[in-house]
Amino acid sequence: MKHFQRLRSSIDPQPYLEEIASVEGAWSLSTGRQDKIQVQREALAIPLRGLRKSCMGSSKPCDVHESRWTSGSLRFPLVRRFLSETAAEREALPGRARLVCLPAGRRVYPHIDRGEYYRWRDRFHLVLRSAKGSWLRAGDEEIRMREGELWWFDNKQIHGL
Repeated sequence: MKHFQRLRSSIDPQPYLEEIASVEGAWSLSTGRQDKIQVQREALAIPLRGLRKSCMGSSKPCDVHESRWTSGSLRFPLVRRFLSETAAEREALPGRARLVCLPAGRRVYPHIDRGEYYRWRDRFHLVLRSAKGSWLRAGDEEIRMREGELWWFDNKQIHGL
């Protein structure tokens, strides 16, 4: 496989699922992604790290490199720790991050992550819950990610679910 790499497996998703469930209305707190990004319209998201708007100037959001923890991320300390530790293991700084829920029968439409920010960043998925596995296509490859698996994928290729 050239567009995917499984980095870890056997990550226990239960603590993260419990943390998300403990935040009332977590999936409806922020709807910007599905409202503004057409290919993401069917996905629910909880922003954890976002672009640093004070660094935007006249740049497009997809060209801003600086990111920061969102105020809402304070409700998810376990997830924050996972992101920080994973970045440190990779000798990197955490970039933009979100929890995403794709309800049954919904999809993320094919797209390429465009802009300077994405040109220099890698993308990762950690599957917390999926009864039949979480399918992802990138370029000419398609995989099924299982619960508790952390994957890198090539977001410079056309990808979607």
